[in-house]
Amino acid sequence: MMIIGFDPGRDKCGLAVMNTHKEILFRSVVNSSRAIALIQDLIVKYSPSLLVMGNQTTSKQWKADLTDNINLSINLVDEKNSSVEARERYWVFNPPQGLGKLIPLSLRVPPEPIDDIVAVILIERYWQTQV
Repeated sequence: MMIIGFDPGRDKCGLAVMNTHKEILFRSVVNSSRAIALIQDLIVKYSPSLLVMGNQTTSKQWKADLTDNINLSINLVDEKNSSVEARERYWVFNPPQGLGKLIPLSLRVPPEPIDDIVAVILIERYWQTQV
């Protein structure tokens, strides 16, 4: 079973694809104007059974747009504090090097958008509700 995670936003969106073995097969941050086209491509490539997306920010409008453009079940997931969690998780995916290792985790700021990591977290939160 494959799931697409989608962190919707006004300017940029995070996307991820994960299988039931919790392997991340895809993750990317894209311009909001390209999100639906990329989701359509991911559906063709991975044949997911579900799309999960955050339930805040612009989720109502995004859900309506997605429903009009894709043929896939959409499940809203609580995204409260997901950005904070993603900032911490960023350093798991990208361990600090050199002197950066000495900076406490609470003071580190990711140098790039983390919306794709939020999308991964949304998939994990969905699975936690299914147990």
